[in-house]
Amino acid sequence: MFDIEEELKKIPDSPGVYIMHDKDDVIIYVGKAKSLTKRVHQYFQPSHDEGVKKKQMVAHIDHFEYIVTDSELEALVLENNLIKENRPKYNTLLRDDKTYPYIKVTLEETFPRVLFSRRMKKDKNRYFGPFTSAEAVHETIDLVNKLYGLRTCSRKFPETIGKERPCLNYHMKQCSGVCTGRISEEEYMKQVQAALDFLGGNYQAEEKRLIERMNEASEKMEFEQAARYRDLLEAVRFCMNRQKITSSDEEDRDVVAYAADDEDAVFQIFFVRGGRLIGRDHYHMALNVRNETETLLENFISQYYSGTPFIPHQIFLQEEVSSAEVLEQWLSEKRGAKVFLVTPKRGKKEKLVELAAKNAELILSQDKERIKREEGRTIGAVKEIADLLGLPNIDRMEAYDISNTSGFLSVGSMVVFEKGRPKRSDYRKFRLRTVEGPNDYASMREVLTRRFTHGQQELSEAAVEGKEGEELTSFTRFPDVIMMDGGRGQVNIALGVLKELGLSIPVAGMVKDDHHRTRGLYYNNIELPIDRSSEGFKLITRLQDEAHRFAIEYHRSLRGKDQVHSFLDDIEGIGPARRKALMREFSSADEMAAASVEDLAAIPEMNREAAENVYKYLHPGNGAQDEKEAAKTQGN
Repeated sequence: MFDIEEELKKIPDSPGVYIMHDKDDVIIYVGKAKSLTKRVHQYFQPSHDEGVKKKQMVAHIDHFEYIVTDSELEALVLENNLIKENRPKYNTLLRDDKTYPYIKVTLEETFPRVLFSRRMKKDKNRYFGPFTSAEAVHETIDLVNKLYGLRTCSRKFPETIGKERPCLNYHMKQCSGVCTGRISEEEYMKQVQAALDFLGGNYQAEEKRLIERMNEASEKMEFEQAARYRDLLEAVRFCMNRQKITSSDEEDRDVVAYAADDEDAVFQIFFVRGGRLIGRDHYHMALNVRNETETLLENFISQYYSGTPFIPHQIFLQEEVSSAEVLEQWLSEKRGAKVFLVTPKRGKKEKLVELAAKNAELILSQDKERIKREEGRTIGAVKEIADLLGLPNIDRMEAYDISNTSGFLSVGSMVVFEKGRPKRSDYRKFRLRTVEGPNDYASMREVLTRRFTHGQQELSEAAVEGKEGEELTSFTRFPDVIMMDGGRGQVNIALGVLKELGLSIPVAGMVKDDHHRTRGLYYNNIELPIDRSSEGFKLITRLQDEAHRFAIEYHRSLRGKDQVHSFLDDIEGIGPARRKALMREFSSADEMAAASVEDLAAIPEMNREAAENVYKYLHPGNGAQDEKEAAKTQGN
């Protein structure tokens, strides 16, 4: 029996993390403290009032535990990790889960490219961002490639220089043509450096260069070229205008401000890079325990910057935080360079913080209901399903479907939802290999076996190579629950596959009625009814429809490809490359039939054997004579 009064006497006067449990041993709150004994005692002192919600939380505490750390910084890191892992009911949590786009310059390559990236890694490449608009990033990359003639292909250089034909970009004068060998690595790197300067904010130099070239082309009456420079100049100026100057010191900084009421808080972040405001975004937090504003900023900073790959040199705050020194130390260690938390008191910097705060107030008042509705459709719906199935938590859901036409071209689909939203980058398609005819059970067994076997193999290889913990693929991330499109039969197929592979993953069947509408979930040999007006039911329907749509689209695409058939596909030794070469060389089958074996063999992609196979196919009645003629010609 846990005696709270006795256990309170044992808590040391040391920094650390305390963990509150309810009677079911579920973690309901995680906190950190400079002094564990002082902080934990406060929860059980009637005179210490921290609001109604804190009292509700305390009423549910059955027992607690604590972890002593050497410093307040270690306590901060540990608290954040425990909150992310356990997502306690009474902790304030960020509702948004966003990844920002970056512009990546692949300096690790011999002839670098400019690419779109969702992650910033610690490597030799150069990253710019983060940006809030993926569309703006794609537009900027396109502009940079046109301005500096950088390659967009994925060819391996210098190995393939001169071995392949240049692409359309080269002929349109939008690429320097590395593949042709007409530009040296030194010259190309000068263009890359100019692109780096441009991405770093030096627009004026490019603007001046384009004006000079436009005027020069115009004087030479090369009006088409002048028009091209004019269009590029307009694109550069648009890029300049989109990024408003906020300071002249060219610093990287984030500006953080918030607005809060009794239940919710909205944090507004302005992203300033190289002295320019490149974008903004907001985050929503639900206030569950304490309403003191002094802890809101601290909670937000620790949660937000633990998940973002880029930490700027300065972070402007609308008010000071009591743990500023600890947060600065933690942020500096993550960044690898000094980070400062600054609270501007006057001037333009203070005005910028005020602007962020006003934006937060506007979002809080206008978007509060919308945010809650969206959360109900996603996170709330997932929680409904978890509660219905009796599962502690669901983050990742996978659903599968089979599509075929009377057993012809059978395919399988795998769709993934995370936090109630589709994660399309993790969708996968399967072309069935072992099943003939319309056998949905056997087809589903093959799809599930291949999916989870692939995942286990990748995890095993990563362990052998010492790469555990690195970025996971769609196959190595196993779901919290598998949703099968059907009842007992489909569920048993899935459970059988998992048992054979030694996996333990909950499986639920999405049961349909006589009208092909979902009516409930089949789980643990019981059909669980579900309210058709609930968000959980709507999410199940979306998941089911998405799996069906994805399978149908894949099957339709294969069916279309199968109908596009050339007689060349039936000739031994003629693959896609040779087929294209023959179709490029001859305008019709009759023209091809009129060609000799020597004519066919003279095509670069062909060889003697392939040419003879084509000739024999087109002259079936003269096969023996044709062979003699070919041998005679070869002898001469």
